[in-house]
Amino acid sequence: MPSMTVLATTAVPDHVRGALTRWMTEPMPGLYVGTLSARVRDELWSVVHASIGTGAAVLIHPEANEQGFALHTAGERRRIPIDFDGITLIAFRPEEDQEMAKGV
Repeated sequence: MPSMTVLATTAVPDHVRGALTRWMTEPMPGLYVGTLSARVRDELWSVVHASIGTGAAVLIHPEANEQGFALHTAGERRRIPIDFDGITLIAFRPEEDQEMAKGV
C-alpha cells in the first residue's frame, strides 16, 4: 500500500536528483515528497545511499512503531539517529569528531 514519503538531500549528484523527481515532487530544492510503495521507496533509497558521495540524505516514512515513522540517514551528518528502547532520538556529534573525520 503506498504511503507518504519525505526525503531531504544535501549536495547529491544530479543523476540522483533526476531519479528522485521521476517519482516524487520537489517543493523546494533538496526536499522530495511523494506517495510511494515500499518497493519503490526502498529502491530509491538504495540509489541515494549508494550515490551519496560527499552529500547527505534523510528518509522518513510511516512505520508501525511507537513514533509512527522510520528515519534513515546516509552521508556524514552532525546529527545522528540513535535507537533508545525502540524510539529514535537525535544526538549531536561533537564538532571535534567531525573535524577528525575530515582530517582537519
